[in-house]
Formats: sequence, C-alpha cells, structure tokens
Amino acid sequence: MDDSVSVGVLSLHNSKETKAILNAVEALGHTGVWLREDNLCVDIEDGTATLDPNVDVIANRLLLSKTEQPAELLGLALSLSNLRPMLNRPRNVLTAFHKFATATALVDSDVRLPDATLALDADRLNGEKAKYGDEVVYKTAIGTHGGGTWKISADEQVNPRVGERYAFLQELVERDSDHHRDLRVYVVDDEIVGTMRRYAPENDWRTNVALGGSVEGVDDLPEAAAEMALGAADSVGLEYAGVDLVEGEDGWHLLEVNPTAGFKGLFQATGVSPAPSIAKLAIETAGGEVDDERVAELATSLDDSTPAAVATEPERQSEEVTTIGYTEDVLVSGTSGTERIVAKSDTGASRTSIDTRLAAKIGAGPIKSMTKVRSGSVKSGKARPVVDIVVGVGGDRHTVAASLEDRGHMDYPLLLGRDILQHYRVDVRRRSDGDGSDEE
Repeated sequence: MDDSVSVGVLSLHNSKETKAILNAVEALGHTGVWLREDNLCVDIEDGTATLDPNVDVIANRLLLSKTEQPAELLGLALSLSNLRPMLNRPRNVLTAFHKFATATALVDSDVRLPDATLALDADRLNGEKAKYGDEVVYKTAIGTHGGGTWKISADEQVNPRVGERYAFLQELVERDSDHHRDLRVYVVDDEIVGTMRRYAPENDWRTNVALGGSVEGVDDLPEAAAEMALGAADSVGLEYAGVDLVEGEDGWHLLEVNPTAGFKGLFQATGVSPAPSIAKLAIETAGGEVDDERVAELATSLDDSTPAAVATEPERQSEEVTTIGYTEDVLVSGTSGTERIVAKSDTGASRTSIDTRLAAKIGAGPIKSMTKVRSGSVKSGKARPVVDIVVGVGGDRHTVAASLEDRGHMDYPLLLGRDILQHYRVDVRRRSDGDGSDEE
C-alpha cells in the first residue's frame, strides 16, 4: 500500500488493549509499532529531534493511575506529543485520570455532575459532609478498578488524603439502592462504538468489572445519556474514552471519563471491540486510508493475541515482577487515617486480614459482608466481617475486601493474602523486621 502509515501505541505494560489496537492496525493494512522500554529512544542533536521507532502517529495508552509517579509518564507522553500527532494528549489525560480535575473541567458545560467537595483540611472536609445527607461517596481523586471508593455515613470521620492521594466527597446518586447500576459508554472520535450496563456484585455498590460486577449490552441508549457521554469526552478532550454515567431521580450524571478503559467487559457485553475504531482514527490522523467495511468487520472480534508483525514485545521472562518479603513494610489506609506497619505475607490465605484495632484506627469499612475463614483444625470455619482497605506495597496500591479479626495475640496486625500477593513474588527468606513468632 503506497499510503501505508505507521501507528505507534505507547504502552509500558503488558496490555491486551494495546495488542488489540496493534492487530487492528495491521489488519487494516498499515504498520503497528509497540512503543515501550526496549525500543523507544529520542535523540536530540544540533537542534533536531529523532524518534526511534520513527512512527507517524502515536496512540497514548499509558496507565497513570496504577503508577507511583504519574508525572514521569505524563512527561514522557508530553515529550513524544511534541514530536508526533498523539491521540489522548497528555494534558487531557491528566484532566481525565484525576477525577476532581474532570469535575472542575466540566462545571461550565452541559454535562451534569454529582455535587462534590475537595478540602485539604480535615475539619473543613468533615464540616462539609453534613450537606450530603445520610450517605455520601468518599473517593480518592486518582483510582482505578473501583479502588479507593467508599460509601460512608454522615457520622463517619474522613481525612483529606488516603495514603499519599487526595480524596474528596461526592453526592451519592442512586435510583435503585437494592441493585446499584450504571452505564459505561465507549466513545471514539465523537462516536459511540458500544454501551454496556454494569451491575454491582452482591454486598457491594461499586459496579467495576474488576470487583466482580456483571455487565450487559445496551442497544437502546437514551438520547440524553448519549449526548452527555459525547459531550464529556469532547469537553475533556479525549479522542477515545470510557464514559461512566449513572441515572438519578433527576436524570443522568457523569461519574468518570476513563482515558484507558478496558475492552474486555465491553466486548463481553456487546460483541463490539473499540480497537478497530481507535486504529482507524490513528491511521487517518497520520494521513492514511482505511476501508470502513473492514473496520466494522474487525469490530466483531477482539484479537488481543501478541501481534505477529510486532517484534517489540519483550520476552515474558524479562517482565519485571516485584519481590516482597515474608514480612514487608506497607501503608494501610481507611477513610479516616493511614498507618505504616509491618505486614506478614501468607500465600496460603486467599484473603487479606486486618486486626480490629488497626481497622478502627484507620477507619476501615463499613462492614460490607461476612465471610467464612478456616482456622487450624476447625473445618467449618468461622464467620468474620469483611471491610474495604487500601494497602500500599511499594508504589502499588490495592483496594481489597479484608476480613476483620482480633490479631492482638499475633505479631503482625495485617496479613497479606493472595488477593494482594498474586501481583508479587514472595521471598520467604527476606524480612523487613526481626524474626516473628506468631503462627497462623
């Protein structure tokens, strides 16, 4: 093809969405290049910048919310956007991934927002809470997969920060309190490519698929919701985004504009993949041409296999997996406080557990369900309350439903289960403290 262009996808993680976009670019007759650590280089010499690989356009798929230093990734994306056209430009991604910045960017638009309050002083933040009624949403400004989000009562005290991240209050918008639901509308180039309704799992109110929520496709999207989704993506300035909406008694409200929304849940619900539409937009931005019928055909499947023509993906063994010890210094956060403690790693435990005194100190909760936990020779197990906490291990943060128990007779107030340890390699010879003596 004479007008073939090269599309770089900027992604420093092993992303199925990145692979799907690259495969779509190749299937549309153009060249896809994965831009990541093992191949990306920018050289400035005598006032001239050279980008290697020399792509024509860049689709930004950097995951800022899951990194310890998002400013580093924003700076990298900004550097590249000065050299090539970029979809989802850094400034707009910054606005979108910071939930309160999204809200302030939309205050003068036609998009309806839940009322919200950000205050850096704890007394001021708690003083504002009463105006939200009996229940209010408390969430971190930066979060992902429902992490760092709680529904709290009016009498619970909160802090302006959860760990190292600012948090704010937001009006709770619900029509059906028994089965909370919302919409995820996927927008590409000012068009809606697919919509799904998300339902919260049992004993929870958050609808995120990563937390166990269920999904179904939506064919009859209300016009008001469609206009709000398109308006939100346009106002924030994203070429592609997952826009989350919730319906209240007085109409639709915007919850979030996600610049790196996943494809799996949407495809599961609708049978439509956004990848070909993103590939088409990138190709056309670089001056290339595509066959619209072929785009529609490709959208009926989700090809997230490793691209055959892409030689830039490192071999699996070279991917970094952080190693933690048998005991590890961690940050544990609730709605009213954060503590730095020593936690014990237990690969035999499926669920993280927290001591009742520590849970009370940080404001863990509220209690969302009960779980049966086997202990020693008691085969039937005993019921324990389950509460939400945020655990910071190195630069990573994990929101988990931890079992609540009296660990006063044990050396460690927090036990890390497989819900957290699945992301790490555990070296039982390594300790962050002296020898512990408790057995569990």
